[in-house]
Amino acid sequence: MKLSFRTLALALVGPVAVGACAQDVSLGDPATVDRLIQEGKYHSHVMAYLTDLTQNIGPRLTGSPELDKAEKWGLDNFKRMGCTNVHLEKWGEIPVGFDRGPVQVARMVEPFESDMVFTTAAWTNGTHGIERGKVFAAPLTVEEVTASPAKYKGAWLLSAPPTGGPGGPGGPRRAGPGGAGGGQGAGRPAGVARPAGPPPPPPPDPVAEALEKAGALGFIAGSRTELTVTGGTSNNKTFESHPGLPHITVRKSDYDRLKRNLDFGRNPVVEIGADNRWYKGPRPVYDVVAEIKGTEKPDEVVIVSGHLDSWNGPGSQGALDNGVGTCTAMEAARILTKVHAKPKRTIRFILWTGEEQGLFGSRWYVTEHKAELPKISAVLVDDGGTNYQGGYQGLETQRAIFEAAFAPVVKAFPDMPEKFVVSPRMPRGGGSDHAPFNAAGVPGFFTIETGRSDYNFVHHTQHDRLEMAIPEYLVQSGTNHAVVAYQLACAPSLLPREPQEATSAGQ
Repeated sequence: MKLSFRTLALALVGPVAVGACAQDVSLGDPATVDRLIQEGKYHSHVMAYLTDLTQNIGPRLTGSPELDKAEKWGLDNFKRMGCTNVHLEKWGEIPVGFDRGPVQVARMVEPFESDMVFTTAAWTNGTHGIERGKVFAAPLTVEEVTASPAKYKGAWLLSAPPTGGPGGPGGPRRAGPGGAGGGQGAGRPAGVARPAGPPPPPPPDPVAEALEKAGALGFIAGSRTELTVTGGTSNNKTFESHPGLPHITVRKSDYDRLKRNLDFGRNPVVEIGADNRWYKGPRPVYDVVAEIKGTEKPDEVVIVSGHLDSWNGPGSQGALDNGVGTCTAMEAARILTKVHAKPKRTIRFILWTGEEQGLFGSRWYVTEHKAELPKISAVLVDDGGTNYQGGYQGLETQRAIFEAAFAPVVKAFPDMPEKFVVSPRMPRGGGSDHAPFNAAGVPGFFTIETGRSDYNFVHHTQHDRLEMAIPEYLVQSGTNHAVVAYQLACAPSLLPREPQEATSAGQ
């Protein structure tokens, strides 16, 4: 196993529990903090926000009509709370839009009926309605196709079994149409690995082209586990030109059942409907921004954030990745505005987009707001699932401030302790929106996620649904976001940073 810098830092330094120094730092008004906790703990709206987002909008692929709706949803909610400077910031365009329709079904119908769980990559072709056909082993050469073209007409082709383990060839990629792929994972909590993804690529293009010409319906591949992981392709497709047969990935048990029946000569037949839809581009994409203006130092900023976009594979609602991060940020804004908190610095709420394809929204923000970076005290990111906010990782010089900031929350939620993990330097790399800020020398914090939820089970899979959310954890997270942001915004100074030479050396 390859150790990330973050894992190595934890091993060398270890966690530091809340200590006596937490009471030695003067931050926000204690009466205001008490009101924040009372509002957040006993009058939370976080599950109402998450239910609205996942049930009335659903998953939100970058560049999709659903993300457009979600951006407006974010604007409307921030305005309704009374936030100021509520607006969209365009970071770029998606060359072609993509989304999924309501027909998403897969089942074996012969020699007996059995429902299958499946996915297709974003920005790939689906089926024309529900298409029924016999299943044959996928040919390996063009000669096999040309020798028996009638055999493959109207047939589904079963690809070779997947090889390798999680993280091997064919794992989920951060990519989109015209975009470069990139890894995700270092930004997740310690011990949270990438789930096993789709298998290696389908047969070589010449074989696929010959099969398409012969009238084949598409390919069926198997996941390495019972999870069907959705990612995207990096091909330069357009609304007018997106050739290729559908590629369906079913969970391991479904693949094994098909292969077993095929091997036994039982002539399996399947019905698959993957309603994949294309939209003319370019499609503009935005970050959603809102503020509570600081009373004394309005040009200095604390950012509270989560990413609004999600993958949209069949079954997923984009709930834990990252509906919960979106809604805990929104809940923090609601709590702060509800109690009429008056932070000394500006608290800025940002719902990032394009995170899944390569942190596009936050990377653009760091570049576009370069002149402002020296006055950003901290960037708080919640993107690790439905567990509660169990603390932060950062420098020894930041420890006392953070411990004082979250101490009232620990007292209010005694069953949900927090810790500050000291590292020799701010974490580098990572797969979430704190990473571009740390690379630029701005302290970025991926909240430590603590609790009973298994993020691997839902991350980019068919299980990323509302029912997997844990309400009591999200109540704590929304409250903690509000309190910590307010405390940092009222601190005597900006958070300490690494020496400039250390930041430069790490890039």
